[in-house]
Amino acid sequence: MASSARIRRLVTGSLVFGGGTLAYLASDFVQNEKHSPRRVYAADELNARPTKPFPTRQAQINSLKSTPEFDVLVIGGGATGSGVALDAVTRGLKTALVEMDDFASGTSSRSTKLIHGGVRYLQKAIMKLDYEQVTYYAMVKEALYERANLLKIAPHLSYPLPIMLPVYKWWQVPYYWFGIKMYDVVAGSKCLKSSYFLSKRDALELFPMLKKEKLCGAIVYYDGQHNDARMNILLALTAARHGATIANHVTVTSLLKKKDDETGEVTLSGAKVKDSISGQEFEIKAKCVVNAAGPFTDSIRLMADENAIKICQPSSGVHIILPNYYSPRKMGLLDPATSDGRVIFFLPWQGGTIAGTTDKPTEVTRSPAPTEEDIQFILREVRHYLSSDIDVRRGDVLSAWSGIRPLVLDPNKASTENIARNHIIHVSDSKLVTIAGGKWTTYRSMAKETVDAAVEACNLNPPRGCQTDGMFLEGGHCYSPLMHIRLTQDFGLDTEVSHHLAETYGDRAFSVAKLARLTGLRWPIVGKRLHPEFPYIEAEVRYAIREYAQTAIDVLARRLRISFLNVQAAEESLPRINQMEKAEEFLKTEMGMEVNKASVEEAPVNLSPKEINEYIKRFEVMDAERKGYISINDLRRSFKKHNELVTEQELHQILREVDTNRNGQVELSEYLQVLTGFIKSLTPHHFSSLF
Repeated sequence: MASSARIRRLVTGSLVFGGGTLAYLASDFVQNEKHSPRRVYAADELNARPTKPFPTRQAQINSLKSTPEFDVLVIGGGATGSGVALDAVTRGLKTALVEMDDFASGTSSRSTKLIHGGVRYLQKAIMKLDYEQVTYYAMVKEALYERANLLKIAPHLSYPLPIMLPVYKWWQVPYYWFGIKMYDVVAGSKCLKSSYFLSKRDALELFPMLKKEKLCGAIVYYDGQHNDARMNILLALTAARHGATIANHVTVTSLLKKKDDETGEVTLSGAKVKDSISGQEFEIKAKCVVNAAGPFTDSIRLMADENAIKICQPSSGVHIILPNYYSPRKMGLLDPATSDGRVIFFLPWQGGTIAGTTDKPTEVTRSPAPTEEDIQFILREVRHYLSSDIDVRRGDVLSAWSGIRPLVLDPNKASTENIARNHIIHVSDSKLVTIAGGKWTTYRSMAKETVDAAVEACNLNPPRGCQTDGMFLEGGHCYSPLMHIRLTQDFGLDTEVSHHLAETYGDRAFSVAKLARLTGLRWPIVGKRLHPEFPYIEAEVRYAIREYAQTAIDVLARRLRISFLNVQAAEESLPRINQMEKAEEFLKTEMGMEVNKASVEEAPVNLSPKEINEYIKRFEVMDAERKGYISINDLRRSFKKHNELVTEQELHQILREVDTNRNGQVELSEYLQVLTGFIKSLTPHHFSSLF
């Protein structure tokens, strides 16, 4: 430990959560990073690996207040807004970005997690003979180019993923095959891997969960997949590395305007904002204001012009997370012909299986929540193409969320299912530059076009042109697929944790590992986990401070992804973090805990009074802390007390079976329902040791 003193300096600090703090955190920040990767940096200074620490959030707020005038002020910290900030600052423009919530808190963290070119558009054009879709050729080609670029600049967060398209009618084989081959052709040199046809036998070997009846075969093609929220945060952090002033939890309350005395022309000159953390209000002056507010695009437009026409049509997209045994580890599935014509993806992601999405009109809200109807729709479609041997249960939904897509409205089309995911850039009379629509994959090209429009509209004079094509994002410069080995060897981390850190932080994983504390165990030496089922460690929460996390939700949902992967596990992690009330409300509404609980009907209890009294006594023995319920930790203690060896998977299977209201707790009423025979899937062995 003495050798680490050369690179470690202890300071006092904590993560402020709007008046609260991370309860278990000490500061232990590493101020001087001296890890020297064995790689020569790029000659281009803009693409070299930065070494200076990030400015603190307070320093960023002070910069917003004190800078006389920025060249560009970006409103919105999603993928598009962060991309615009990165493009602008690397051109040499003095750039600021404000986000009313957290970076990636909206649509950008709630996607299908795909980096794709738009195979659905080609499928529509071929299968439905919809010649209008031919106009999307240029858009698909651009998206496929951007797909390749994103896989290159963030190799730790993105990777190719094979996706299977099952075929159940022989006449469909040539149509699907031709459409997928066209996808490869349009990609050209950027094609990840060539698509191919599989026989029924080979398809079932690769994806054994598939429904066997009437299966003719399958076609496999490749797209990209990524960790969307982390990718978004890296865009914002990379912009900050290059000198952009960025701040989350800063809300625009009004736009500043100035009038030209000679022409009488009224143009924007900045914005009045409020820091939600401190409550302070101040003004930010800027030559150009860019509106990249996603679903809230029209609210910013109305600030500039109260008569502005709405250009966005919000659409709700719901996804669910199922256990990992629902899909192979490295093979996704696409169902192009659902009961109502929508496309459903079924993909492995972060150790779980993601299924979705829905697509229907919605209202704009800061807290979109999934509905039971949406969840049931996805489950029905999943049952449609999975083997009947698999019991697709409502209780297997580990998490559910809704994202609001800011689609560009086409008045000639009646439903959002047919609205294209293209984008528009609009410059108002007051010089408000609005970027609306689009999709994750093309964020960079959208940002380039937006900055080009801003430069022209507001007479900016950047010293350089666009620099973002091929520019590495934070953590990508020196990443290696073997980096996890060095993390395990150098720090004594668990191998699963090392894999996670390398694939989440890239070459910054060493900085995270330096913040890890001793476990007190023989192995792993360092890296205390936040939850036993997930590779997230306490050091990541400390590192989240550097990444401008301000609330428990910022950590659970965006810096880590535990709330998206398992809402129950996220709740179990909360006692170690303050701001319980706000975080629990987020989990209940936006992560689907409330609809999970409401989906289960209570069964009657048919026990005699004597039996009830006896079982209440047993319940109280297990509930030693008198909480009124049995948690998963109580189950662990019970099995340990009885010397019963139960794996974590079995333990959670038991909890899912017993926990009828899906709140992660076994209450007395549920306990009695189990004993009355309501749930029969547990083995007598487990019943005897548990009860």
